[in-house]
Amino acid sequence: MCPVRLPRVEDIESRLTGPRTASRLGLWLGAAFGICFLTGIWSHLQQDTPGWLTVPTSPASLYRVTQGLHVATGVATIPLLLAKLWSVFPRLLARPPRGARRLLLHVLERGSIAVLVASAIFMLVSGSLNVVQWYPWEFSFRATHYAVAWVATGSLVLHVAVKLPVIREALAGPEPSSDGLGRRTVVTATLAASVATTVLTVGQSVTPLRRVSVLGVRDGEGPQDLPVNRTAREADAVGPALDPEWRLTVAHAGEERSFGRDDLLALPQAQERLPIACVEGWSRSADWSGVRVRDLLELVGAPSGVDVRVESLQRRGAFATSVLPAQFCADPRTLLALGLNGTTLALDHGYPCRIIAPNRPGVLQTKWVTRLETLA
Repeated sequence: MCPVRLPRVEDIESRLTGPRTASRLGLWLGAAFGICFLTGIWSHLQQDTPGWLTVPTSPASLYRVTQGLHVATGVATIPLLLAKLWSVFPRLLARPPRGARRLLLHVLERGSIAVLVASAIFMLVSGSLNVVQWYPWEFSFRATHYAVAWVATGSLVLHVAVKLPVIREALAGPEPSSDGLGRRTVVTATLAASVATTVLTVGQSVTPLRRVSVLGVRDGEGPQDLPVNRTAREADAVGPALDPEWRLTVAHAGEERSFGRDDLLALPQAQERLPIACVEGWSRSADWSGVRVRDLLELVGAPSGVDVRVESLQRRGAFATSVLPAQFCADPRTLLALGLNGTTLALDHGYPCRIIAPNRPGVLQTKWVTRLETLA
Protein backbone atom coordinates (compact mmCIF):
# COMPACT_ATOMS: atom_id res chain seq x y z
CA MET A 1 0.00 0.00 0.00
CA CYS A 2 1.49 3.35 -1.09
CA PRO A 3 1.98 5.93 1.67
CA VAL A 4 -0.05 9.15 1.43
CA ARG A 5 2.15 12.15 0.70
CA LEU A 6 1.05 15.72 1.09
CA PRO A 7 1.51 17.76 -2.11
CA ARG A 8 4.54 19.99 -2.35
CA VAL A 9 5.18 23.25 -4.21
CA GLU A 10 7.07 21.51 -6.99
CA ASP A 11 4.16 19.13 -7.58
CA ILE A 12 1.86 21.80 -9.03
CA GLU A 13 4.04 24.86 -9.65
CA SER A 14 4.62 25.54 -13.34
CA ARG A 15 6.49 28.11 -15.36
CA LEU A 16 3.18 30.02 -15.64
CA THR A 17 2.87 30.59 -11.90
CA GLY A 18 5.24 32.10 -9.39
CA PRO A 19 6.59 35.61 -8.66
CA ARG A 20 6.83 36.79 -12.28
CA THR A 21 3.19 36.13 -13.13
CA ALA A 22 1.98 37.19 -9.68
CA SER A 23 3.89 40.50 -9.80
CA ARG A 24 2.61 41.46 -13.23
CA LEU A 25 -0.96 40.60 -12.32
CA GLY A 26 -0.46 42.41 -9.03
CA LEU A 27 0.35 45.68 -10.80
CA TRP A 28 -3.00 45.69 -12.59
CA LEU A 29 -4.86 44.39 -9.56
CA GLY A 30 -3.32 47.10 -7.36
CA ALA A 31 -4.28 49.85 -9.84
CA ALA A 32 -7.90 48.66 -10.09
CA PHE A 33 -8.16 48.13 -6.34
CA GLY A 34 -6.66 51.56 -5.63
CA ILE A 35 -9.14 53.38 -7.87
CA CYS A 36 -12.01 51.37 -6.39
CA PHE A 37 -10.87 52.22 -2.86
CA LEU A 38 -10.44 55.97 -3.46
CA THR A 39 -13.77 56.37 -5.28
CA GLY A 40 -15.46 54.35 -2.53
CA ILE A 41 -14.04 56.69 0.12
CA TRP A 42 -15.37 59.64 -1.87
CA SER A 43 -18.83 58.09 -2.00
CA HIS A 44 -18.76 57.52 1.76
CA LEU A 45 -17.68 61.12 2.40
CA GLN A 46 -20.54 62.42 0.27
CA GLN A 47 -23.05 60.45 2.30
CA ASP A 48 -21.46 61.13 5.70
CA THR A 49 -19.76 64.46 5.10
CA PRO A 50 -17.38 65.58 7.88
CA GLY A 51 -17.42 69.21 8.95
CA TRP A 52 -14.06 69.98 7.35
CA LEU A 53 -15.21 68.92 3.87
CA THR A 54 -17.28 71.05 1.50
CA VAL A 55 -18.61 68.89 -1.32
CA PRO A 56 -18.70 70.90 -4.57
CA THR A 57 -21.85 71.22 -6.63
CA SER A 58 -19.88 71.22 -9.88
CA PRO A 59 -19.32 69.46 -12.09
CA ALA A 60 -22.86 68.16 -11.87
CA SER A 61 -21.80 64.70 -13.10
CA LEU A 62 -18.86 64.26 -10.73
CA TYR A 63 -20.56 61.65 -8.52
CA ARG A 64 -21.85 59.90 -11.61
CA VAL A 65 -18.26 59.49 -12.83
CA THR A 66 -16.70 58.55 -9.49
CA GLN A 67 -19.35 55.99 -8.54
CA GLY A 68 -19.39 54.57 -12.05
CA LEU A 69 -15.61 54.13 -11.74
CA HIS A 70 -16.03 52.57 -8.31
CA VAL A 71 -18.35 49.84 -9.53
CA ALA A 72 -16.52 49.36 -12.86
CA THR A 73 -13.11 48.88 -11.23
CA GLY A 74 -14.67 46.59 -8.63
CA VAL A 75 -16.02 44.40 -11.43
CA ALA A 76 -12.68 44.56 -13.27
CA THR A 77 -10.91 43.37 -10.13
CA ILE A 78 -12.74 40.02 -10.01
CA PRO A 79 -10.87 38.25 -12.89
CA LEU A 80 -7.62 39.87 -11.78
CA LEU A 81 -7.99 38.63 -8.19
CA LEU A 82 -8.88 35.09 -9.30
CA ALA A 83 -5.84 34.94 -11.61
CA LYS A 84 -3.61 36.39 -8.90
CA LEU A 85 -4.75 33.74 -6.40
CA TRP A 86 -4.13 31.03 -9.00
CA SER A 87 -0.61 32.30 -9.64
CA VAL A 88 0.41 32.17 -5.96
CA PHE A 89 -1.55 29.10 -4.85
CA PRO A 90 1.38 26.66 -5.16
CA ARG A 91 3.40 28.70 -2.67
CA LEU A 92 0.75 28.02 -0.03
CA LEU A 93 1.97 24.41 0.01
CA ALA A 94 5.46 25.40 1.14
CA ARG A 95 6.50 23.64 4.32
CA PRO A 96 6.93 25.83 7.42
CA PRO A 97 10.59 26.67 8.10
CA ARG A 98 12.50 25.39 11.09
CA GLY A 99 13.58 27.65 13.91
CA ALA A 100 11.39 29.71 16.21
CA ARG A 101 12.20 33.10 14.65
CA ARG A 102 11.74 31.98 11.05
CA LEU A 103 8.59 30.11 11.96
CA LEU A 104 7.14 33.17 13.68
CA LEU A 105 7.83 35.35 10.64
CA HIS A 106 6.30 32.68 8.40
CA VAL A 107 3.13 32.55 10.51
CA LEU A 108 2.81 36.34 10.56
CA GLU A 109 3.25 36.55 6.79
CA ARG A 110 0.66 33.82 6.18
CA GLY A 111 -1.68 35.51 8.64
CA SER A 112 -1.42 38.86 6.83
CA ILE A 113 -2.06 37.12 3.51
CA ALA A 114 -5.13 35.40 4.97
CA VAL A 115 -6.50 38.76 6.14
CA LEU A 116 -5.79 40.33 2.73
CA VAL A 117 -7.45 37.54 0.75
CA ALA A 118 -10.45 37.28 3.07
CA SER A 119 -11.09 41.03 3.12
CA ALA A 120 -10.63 41.35 -0.65
CA ILE A 121 -13.07 38.52 -1.33
CA PHE A 122 -15.56 40.02 1.14
CA MET A 123 -15.33 43.41 -0.58
CA LEU A 124 -15.94 41.98 -4.05
CA VAL A 125 -18.75 39.62 -3.00
CA SER A 126 -20.60 42.16 -0.84
CA GLY A 127 -20.11 44.91 -3.42
CA SER A 128 -21.47 42.70 -6.20
CA LEU A 129 -24.52 41.78 -4.12
CA ASN A 130 -25.09 45.46 -3.37
CA VAL A 131 -25.15 46.20 -7.10
CA VAL A 132 -28.04 43.75 -7.51
CA GLN A 133 -29.58 45.00 -4.22
CA TRP A 134 -29.57 41.62 -2.48
CA TYR A 135 -28.56 41.70 1.18
CA PRO A 136 -28.51 38.17 2.70
CA TRP A 137 -27.05 39.41 5.99
CA GLU A 138 -28.07 41.30 9.10
CA PHE A 139 -25.22 43.83 9.32
CA SER A 140 -25.20 47.31 7.76
CA PHE A 141 -23.71 46.96 4.30
CA ARG A 142 -22.39 50.50 3.97
CA ALA A 143 -20.69 50.70 7.38
CA THR A 144 -19.19 47.21 7.11
CA HIS A 145 -18.09 47.62 3.50
CA TYR A 146 -16.36 50.87 4.43
CA ALA A 147 -14.58 49.38 7.45
CA VAL A 148 -13.39 46.27 5.62
CA ALA A 149 -12.12 48.47 2.75
CA TRP A 150 -9.59 49.98 5.16
CA VAL A 151 -8.60 46.51 6.40
CA ALA A 152 -8.11 45.26 2.84
CA THR A 153 -6.13 48.33 1.80
CA GLY A 154 -3.93 48.23 4.90
CA SER A 155 -3.27 44.52 4.36
CA LEU A 156 -2.40 45.19 0.73
CA VAL A 157 0.08 47.94 1.60
CA LEU A 158 1.70 45.69 4.22
CA HIS A 159 1.90 42.78 1.78
CA VAL A 160 3.53 44.92 -0.91
CA ALA A 161 6.04 46.27 1.62
CA VAL A 162 7.00 42.74 2.71
CA LYS A 163 7.22 41.41 -0.84
CA LEU A 164 8.84 44.46 -2.43
CA PRO A 165 12.26 42.84 -2.96
CA VAL A 166 10.63 39.84 -4.65
CA ILE A 167 8.42 42.12 -6.77
CA ARG A 168 11.38 44.22 -7.91
CA GLU A 169 13.37 41.17 -8.90
CA ALA A 170 10.42 39.63 -10.75
CA LEU A 171 9.64 42.81 -12.71
CA ALA A 172 13.25 43.70 -13.48
CA GLY A 173 14.27 40.38 -14.99
CA PRO A 174 13.73 39.65 -18.71
CA GLU A 175 10.86 37.41 -19.72
CA PRO A 176 12.29 33.97 -20.58
CA SER A 177 11.50 32.63 -24.04
CA SER A 178 8.91 29.89 -24.29
CA ASP A 179 7.69 27.62 -27.04
CA GLY A 180 4.25 27.22 -25.49
CA LEU A 181 1.88 29.25 -23.38
CA GLY A 182 3.86 31.97 -21.62
CA ARG A 183 3.36 34.26 -18.66
CA ARG A 184 2.70 37.22 -20.95
CA THR A 185 -0.14 35.30 -22.58
CA VAL A 186 -1.63 34.53 -19.15
CA VAL A 187 -1.49 38.19 -18.11
CA THR A 188 -2.91 39.37 -21.45
CA ALA A 189 -5.76 36.86 -21.28
CA THR A 190 -6.58 37.92 -17.73
CA LEU A 191 -6.63 41.60 -18.73
CA ALA A 192 -8.89 40.74 -21.68
CA ALA A 193 -11.27 38.91 -19.34
CA SER A 194 -11.25 41.88 -16.98
CA VAL A 195 -12.04 44.33 -19.78
CA ALA A 196 -14.77 42.08 -21.18
CA THR A 197 -16.40 41.66 -17.76
CA THR A 198 -16.38 45.43 -17.28
CA VAL A 199 -17.84 46.20 -20.71
CA LEU A 200 -20.60 43.66 -20.19
CA THR A 201 -21.72 45.39 -16.98
CA VAL A 202 -20.76 49.08 -17.21
CA GLY A 203 -23.58 50.04 -19.57
CA GLN A 204 -25.76 50.89 -16.58
CA SER A 205 -23.63 54.03 -16.14
CA VAL A 206 -22.05 54.47 -19.60
CA THR A 207 -25.01 55.06 -21.90
CA PRO A 208 -23.33 54.20 -25.26
CA LEU A 209 -22.49 50.71 -23.92
CA ARG A 210 -26.00 49.98 -22.65
CA ARG A 211 -26.88 47.79 -25.64
CA VAL A 212 -23.86 45.51 -25.23
CA SER A 213 -23.84 45.36 -21.43
CA VAL A 214 -25.89 42.18 -21.19
CA LEU A 215 -24.82 41.68 -17.57
CA GLY A 216 -25.80 45.19 -16.50
CA VAL A 217 -28.27 45.19 -13.62
CA ARG A 218 -30.08 48.34 -14.80
CA ASP A 219 -31.07 48.58 -18.47
CA GLY A 220 -32.24 52.19 -18.17
CA GLU A 221 -35.92 51.29 -18.33
CA GLY A 222 -38.47 52.61 -15.85
CA PRO A 223 -41.26 55.15 -15.43
CA GLN A 224 -40.57 58.31 -17.45
CA ASP A 225 -37.47 56.65 -18.97
CA LEU A 226 -35.64 56.48 -15.63
CA PRO A 227 -34.91 53.42 -13.43
CA VAL A 228 -36.32 53.14 -9.91
CA ASN A 229 -34.48 51.74 -6.88
CA ARG A 230 -37.22 51.93 -4.26
CA THR A 231 -40.86 52.16 -5.26
CA ALA A 232 -43.46 54.12 -3.34
CA ARG A 233 -45.03 50.83 -2.23
CA GLU A 234 -41.70 49.53 -0.88
CA ALA A 235 -41.24 52.81 1.01
CA ASP A 236 -44.85 52.68 2.29
CA ALA A 237 -45.42 56.15 0.86
CA VAL A 238 -48.32 55.53 -1.51
CA GLY A 239 -51.13 56.69 0.77
CA PRO A 240 -49.45 59.85 2.12
CA ALA A 241 -48.17 60.83 -1.33
CA LEU A 242 -51.61 60.55 -2.97
CA ASP A 243 -53.43 62.22 -0.09
CA PRO A 244 -55.26 65.28 -1.55
CA GLU A 245 -54.55 67.08 1.73
CA TRP A 246 -50.76 66.73 1.28
CA ARG A 247 -48.81 69.89 2.06
CA LEU A 248 -45.17 70.87 1.88
CA THR A 249 -43.93 72.81 4.91
CA VAL A 250 -40.96 75.18 4.56
CA ALA A 251 -39.62 76.38 7.92
CA HIS A 252 -36.94 78.77 9.17
CA ALA A 253 -36.41 80.20 12.68
CA GLY A 254 -40.04 79.78 13.69
CA GLU A 255 -41.39 81.05 10.35
CA GLU A 256 -43.36 78.45 8.39
CA ARG A 257 -45.20 78.38 5.11
CA SER A 258 -47.32 75.58 3.74
CA PHE A 259 -47.80 74.75 0.05
CA GLY A 260 -50.05 72.38 -1.84
CA ARG A 261 -48.91 71.04 -5.22
CA ASP A 262 -50.94 73.66 -7.07
CA ASP A 263 -49.31 76.36 -4.94
CA LEU A 264 -45.87 75.07 -5.91
CA LEU A 265 -46.82 74.96 -9.58
CA ALA A 266 -47.95 78.59 -9.34
CA LEU A 267 -44.45 79.67 -8.26
CA PRO A 268 -41.74 80.52 -10.83
CA GLN A 269 -40.63 77.26 -12.45
CA ALA A 270 -37.14 76.24 -13.52
CA GLN A 271 -35.87 73.46 -15.76
CA GLU A 272 -32.54 71.65 -15.42
CA ARG A 273 -30.96 68.63 -17.07
CA LEU A 274 -29.23 66.73 -14.28
CA PRO A 275 -28.00 63.17 -13.80
CA ILE A 276 -29.18 60.89 -11.05
CA ALA A 277 -26.51 58.44 -9.94
CA CYS A 278 -26.94 55.69 -7.37
CA VAL A 279 -24.42 53.91 -5.19
CA GLU A 280 -25.09 50.67 -7.10
CA GLY A 281 -23.34 52.26 -10.08
CA TRP A 282 -26.20 53.03 -12.44
CA SER A 283 -26.84 56.58 -13.62
CA ARG A 284 -28.99 58.42 -16.11
CA SER A 285 -29.47 62.06 -17.13
CA ALA A 286 -32.99 63.52 -17.19
CA ASP A 287 -34.87 66.78 -17.63
CA TRP A 288 -36.29 68.02 -14.34
CA SER A 289 -38.70 70.87 -13.69
CA GLY A 290 -39.84 72.50 -10.48
CA VAL A 291 -39.13 75.27 -7.99
CA ARG A 292 -35.61 76.30 -7.05
CA VAL A 293 -34.94 75.37 -3.43
CA ARG A 294 -33.29 78.73 -2.79
CA ASP A 295 -36.50 80.50 -3.95
CA LEU A 296 -38.55 78.49 -1.47
CA LEU A 297 -36.16 79.33 1.36
CA GLU A 298 -36.32 83.03 0.51
CA LEU A 299 -40.09 82.89 1.00
CA VAL A 300 -39.55 82.19 4.72
CA GLY A 301 -36.68 84.67 5.06
CA ALA A 302 -33.91 82.08 5.23
CA PRO A 303 -30.46 83.57 4.48
CA SER A 304 -27.94 81.93 2.20
CA GLY A 305 -25.35 79.72 3.84
CA VAL A 306 -27.69 77.50 5.86
CA ASP A 307 -28.13 73.75 5.67
CA VAL A 308 -31.60 72.31 5.22
CA ARG A 309 -33.12 69.18 6.66
CA VAL A 310 -35.30 67.36 4.12
CA GLU A 311 -38.04 65.05 5.39
CA SER A 312 -39.80 62.40 3.34
CA LEU A 313 -43.22 60.76 3.57
CA GLN A 314 -41.63 57.30 3.36
CA ARG A 315 -42.21 55.06 6.37
CA ARG A 316 -39.85 52.18 5.54
CA GLY A 317 -36.21 52.08 4.52
CA ALA A 318 -33.18 54.23 5.12
CA PHE A 319 -32.75 57.89 4.17
CA ALA A 320 -36.24 59.03 5.13
CA THR A 321 -34.46 62.27 5.95
CA SER A 322 -31.38 63.92 4.52
CA VAL A 323 -29.41 67.11 4.98
CA LEU A 324 -28.97 69.41 2.02
CA PRO A 325 -25.77 71.41 2.62
CA ALA A 326 -25.78 75.18 2.15
CA GLN A 327 -23.85 75.15 -1.13
CA PHE A 328 -26.49 72.92 -2.70
CA CYS A 329 -29.34 75.06 -1.36
CA ALA A 330 -27.74 78.14 -2.92
CA ASP A 331 -27.08 76.50 -6.29
CA PRO A 332 -29.80 77.54 -8.78
CA ARG A 333 -29.76 74.03 -10.29
CA THR A 334 -31.05 72.46 -7.07
CA LEU A 335 -34.78 71.94 -7.50
CA LEU A 336 -37.79 70.74 -5.62
CA ALA A 337 -38.81 68.75 -8.69
CA LEU A 338 -42.45 68.52 -9.71
CA GLY A 339 -41.95 67.17 -13.23
CA LEU A 340 -39.66 64.74 -15.03
CA ASN A 341 -38.92 64.51 -18.75
CA GLY A 342 -41.80 66.77 -19.68
CA THR A 343 -44.55 65.14 -17.61
CA THR A 344 -45.80 65.13 -14.02
CA LEU A 345 -43.41 63.42 -11.65
CA ALA A 346 -44.33 59.73 -11.35
CA LEU A 347 -45.24 58.31 -7.95
CA ASP A 348 -42.23 55.99 -7.89
CA HIS A 349 -39.95 58.93 -8.73
CA GLY A 350 -41.15 60.94 -5.73
CA TYR A 351 -44.57 62.49 -6.46
CA PRO A 352 -45.75 64.96 -5.28
CA CYS A 353 -42.21 66.41 -5.17
CA ARG A 354 -38.59 65.42 -4.66
CA ILE A 355 -35.13 66.91 -4.36
CA ILE A 356 -32.79 66.87 -7.35
CA ALA A 357 -29.39 68.53 -7.02
CA PRO A 358 -26.12 68.43 -8.98
CA ASN A 359 -23.36 66.04 -7.86
CA ARG A 360 -25.40 64.23 -5.21
CA PRO A 361 -25.73 60.48 -4.55
CA GLY A 362 -29.14 59.18 -5.54
CA VAL A 363 -29.95 58.10 -1.98
CA LEU A 364 -29.72 61.75 -0.93
CA GLN A 365 -32.03 62.99 -3.71
CA THR A 366 -34.95 62.58 -1.31
CA LYS A 367 -38.31 61.53 -2.74
CA TRP A 368 -41.87 62.21 -1.47
CA VAL A 369 -40.74 65.38 0.31
CA THR A 370 -43.03 66.80 2.97
CA ARG A 371 -40.85 69.28 4.89
CA LEU A 372 -37.83 71.56 4.38
CA GLU A 373 -36.39 73.07 7.53
CA THR A 374 -33.25 75.15 7.94
CA LEU A 375 -30.67 74.06 10.48
CA ALA A 376 -29.03 76.60 12.80
